Amino acid sequence: GGAGPGTGAHSTGEPRRQRRQRMEAVVFVFSLLDCCVLIFLSVYFIITLSDLECDYINARSCCSKLNKWVIPELIGHTIVTVLMLISLHWFIFLLNLPVATWNIYRFIMVPSGNMGVFDPTEIHNRGQLKSHMKEAMIKLGFHLLCFFMYLY
Repeated sequence: GGAGPGTGAHSTGEPRRQRRQRMEAVVFVFSLLDCCVLIFLSVYFIITLSDLECDYINARSCCSKLNKWVIPELIGHTIVTVLMLISLHWFIFLLNLPVATWNIYRFIMVPSGNMGVFDPTEIHNRGQLKSHMKEAMIKLGFHLLCFFMYLY
């Protein structure tokens, strides 16, 4: 009788489907954890920028604190975006792509001589503080949306 495990029409498709489901789970658990870190980073950016706005810290220490986290934020977001591309989750990939592109663009376009994305000599000019604050709020909202999508 050839009705044991490993025989029949479903024997080749079943392990592949289980591997795919396991990989999906790993991708989304990693994305969820990464998203939690990005949410905390967004909150940290908002708190630090509002401390500068209220004159609790000076521009130099604020920018120094924030610039330390620009590259980790960029890497964290880019990894999730690439993971969604590789795992063929097109909608989530396309949702993440503009934010990842913006982070990379912002990092690349730092003028030479500046301390980083956040520069103490420019942060009070032309409403830069307000735009940095608005950007951090938008990212917080975006990461919260992604958190619940990955959770689902």
